[in-house]
Amino acid sequence: MSKLPRILIAGTHSGVGKTTFTLALMAGFKNRGLNVQGFKVGPDYIDPSHHTAATGRPSRNLDTWMMGSDACLDAFHRAAFDADISVIEGVMGLYDGHRDGSGAGSTAELAGLLGAPVILLVDAKGLAQSAAAQVMGYKEFNRETPIAGIVLNNVSSEKHLKFLKDPIEKHCNLPVLGYMIRKSQLTLPERHLGLVPYEAGAVSTAFYSKLPEALEHVDIERILDIADSAQDMPEKSGKSFYRPGNQIPVRMALARDEAFCFYYEDNLALLRSMGAELVSFSPLRDSALPPDIDAIYIGGGFPELYARELESNVAIRTAIRAAADNGVVIYGECGGMMYLLERLIDFEGSSYKMGGILQGASQMTKKRQDLGYVEVKSINNNVLCKRGETFRGHVFHWSTLKDMPESTVFAYEVSRPGEDAKPDGIFRDNVLASYTHVHFAGNPRMAVRLLTSAKRARV
Repeated sequence: MSKLPRILIAGTHSGVGKTTFTLALMAGFKNRGLNVQGFKVGPDYIDPSHHTAATGRPSRNLDTWMMGSDACLDAFHRAAFDADISVIEGVMGLYDGHRDGSGAGSTAELAGLLGAPVILLVDAKGLAQSAAAQVMGYKEFNRETPIAGIVLNNVSSEKHLKFLKDPIEKHCNLPVLGYMIRKSQLTLPERHLGLVPYEAGAVSTAFYSKLPEALEHVDIERILDIADSAQDMPEKSGKSFYRPGNQIPVRMALARDEAFCFYYEDNLALLRSMGAELVSFSPLRDSALPPDIDAIYIGGGFPELYARELESNVAIRTAIRAAADNGVVIYGECGGMMYLLERLIDFEGSSYKMGGILQGASQMTKKRQDLGYVEVKSINNNVLCKRGETFRGHVFHWSTLKDMPESTVFAYEVSRPGEDAKPDGIFRDNVLASYTHVHFAGNPRMAVRLLTSAKRARV
C-alpha cells in the first residue's frame, strides 16, 4: 500500500463550476510550492488541457467504464507517484455515468476505486436550507461514497452563506469548507463542444495566475488536510496496460495544433513505451510532414473552426495524400476523420477542401449528433483491430457524414443497449478514420496492432 495524498472534486450536476474550482485549487496548491498532478474523470480532452496549463504536468484521464479498473489504478499510480498531491476533477454529476443507470464510469465509482475523499460542489444560487436537502440526497444515495466536505458556489453574501451552511452542517453532518462568488473574469470561454481548450490560445496565462482569487473564502488548509488523510492507496494489479517488452520501433507523425488537440495523454505514453517515436506537426502551418515517418495519427479537435486555413495549406494536404498512396499507416479520430475526407462543410454551409484521402464529406449541424459511450465490434480487418474483436469507446460530435459513396467500406459496428448497431470507421488500405475515440489503456492490443501495421507497411 502507498500513501498518495489526493482529493476528488465532484459536482451535483454539469455546469456547477467544477472546472473553475478544480483549476483554482491546482493553482493555489502550486503557489504553495506543491507538485500537483491533475486527473479528469471520464472521456474529456478539454478540461485536462487546462489542468496541464495550471500545474505544469500532463493531466491524465481516468475512466472506469472505457479503461477498466485495473488500468485506472495503473494510470493513477504512474502519474501520481512523484506528486505532492493529486487533484481529480469529476464528470457531470457525482453519480452520472453510463446511460444504463449502473453508475459505471461515474465520479462516485472512481472515488470508491481510488479511496479518494470527495469535495462536493453545490450551486447555491436561489437556495437556502434546501441546499441541505440536496446534500443529504447525495450523501444518502450511496453511503459508501466518501464525501468529505461541501463547497458552495454562487453565494451572494455572508447572510446567504449562513442560510446554507448551518442547515448543511446540522442535518448532513458534513463540513462546509467554503464558498465562491461568481467572478466573470475567472470564467473559461465556451463553444459548441464545451469549454475552449487551452491549445486554442483563448485563455491567457494571466487567467491561471488569477485563479487562486476564487479561493478567497475557501479553507484550503482543511482541504489539504483531507487530501493528506486519504486512506492508503489500493495497490495496482500486476497487469499493466504498458507493454515495455517487445519494442516496435515506428516513427509516427502526430498532428498537433489548434485544430487537432484531442489526445489522451496515456495513449501517447503507451505508444512511446512500445517503441514509437512521436514527432509533432501542424496541418495548419507546416508545409511538409516530418521525414522518414511510418504512420500518421490525427486526433480530434476543431477542424471546422479552421477549415479555411486547412484548405489553404495545399502543401501538407498533398503530402499526407502522397503518404497514404505510399502505404503509410494513417489513423484519424473524429476531427481527424473530417480532415481525411474530401470536404468539410461548416456551420454556415460553406464547403472547404480537405485531405481527400477518403471519399465523402462531413457537415456541421446546428445540434449535437451523438454523445456517449459505445460498444464497438470490428467487422473488417484494419490497422487497429482484427475482424470480430470488440472494444469500448466514446463519441461526441456535431457533424454528420455526407455524400458517402455506396461503395464505402466500414470497419466497425457501433452499438448501445437497446439501439440498433450502426456503421463507423471508414477505411481503405492502411488508412482508418472514425468518429469513435479509443483509449488504448483499455485496449492495449489496438496500440500494438497500430504500430505493427506501420512497421509491416514500412517493410
